[in-house]
Amino acid sequence: MTAESATTDAEPSTDASVAVCAEDILRADLYDFLAAFLARPPSGVLLTQAMSLEGDDSDLGRGIAAVARLAKSIAVPDAQREFNALFIGLGRGELIPHCSYYLTGFLNEKPLARLRGDMSELGIEREQEVYEPEDSMASLCEMMAGLIRGRFGDPSDLAAQKKFFEAHLSPWAGHFFKDLESAETSVLYAPIGTIGRVFMGIEQDAIRMEG
Repeated sequence: MTAESATTDAEPSTDASVAVCAEDILRADLYDFLAAFLARPPSGVLLTQAMSLEGDDSDLGRGIAAVARLAKSIAVPDAQREFNALFIGLGRGELIPHCSYYLTGFLNEKPLARLRGDMSELGIEREQEVYEPEDSMASLCEMMAGLIRGRFGDPSDLAAQKKFFEAHLSPWAGHFFKDLESAETSVLYAPIGTIGRVFMGIEQDAIRMEG
C-alpha cells in the first residue's frame, strides 16, 4: 500500500549493484503502509487492501491483525470521519501530526526548515498541489520509504537512512504514535498507532546497533 506522494520522485535507480534487500523492502512497505493511512481519509480500496493483511504473535503482528480485523467491520464513511476527527476537526483535529508542532508547539518552525534543507540535498521536491507542511508524519514516512527503495535516485545506504531518521523521526515519532494509539477518537487508528509505535522502536534499536 502506498500513499499518494507528497513529494516528487527522482528517476529510480536501475543499477543492480544497489538492489534493495528483502528486509529493507519490508521496512519500506511498513513506512508506505503508515503513510497511506496518515496522508488522507482512507478509501475503500485502502481498507480492502488492509483486510488481506496477516499478523503474528509479535506486538507488531498483533497490531497488523487488528487493523485487518477492523478494516473488515468499519464502513468507509466511518473510517473517513475518524480520520477527520483525529487530524482535521473543526479548526484542528485531536492530533497535529507534524514534527514542528511536537518539538516546538508551533507549526512551520526550525524542524521544518531543517527538513527542507535535507530534502534539497537528497533531491526530494514538494508536490506543487500539496499545501500542508512537509514535516507531517505521512510525508516523513513516504520519504523514508523512498530513501530505502530508491525513489529519489539510488537507494540510500544505512548511514543516510540513519541520518534522516535520527534528524526527523526519532525525536517525536514514538510520542506521536503513542498518542494516536490512545487518542479518544481512535478506533481503526488505535492499532495503526500500535504498529507505528512498535515499528519506530524497532528502527531506533536497529540504529543503535549500527552505532
